[in-house]
Amino acid sequence: MMTKTSMEKINAFRDERHWRPFHNEKDLALSISLEASELLELFQWKTAEEGVQDIERVKEELADVLIYSYMMADNLGLDIDEIINEKLIKNAEKYPAPKD
Repeated sequence: MMTKTSMEKINAFRDERHWRPFHNEKDLALSISLEASELLELFQWKTAEEGVQDIERVKEELADVLIYSYMMADNLGLDIDEIINEKLIKNAEKYPAPKD
């Protein structure tokens, strides 16, 4: 999921602007929430189909959520693939698939 190249591009963008001091875990968590709210706003008072009509805006807001999430994982030394896999295992135990 997260590639080394993507993380390098994100960090280069941040570092070129000297934004590292503002990207601590607290501020990144806040930014994830704010950007997720902007994504949610695209669907407010609409059907799911209407919400994706402006797919460019959806892509932009989703990218913002992912970028801040990747930055937080990087700050904490977490491997995105690993933590997702761990969570999927926990979810599978909590919500087992029905036996047909």
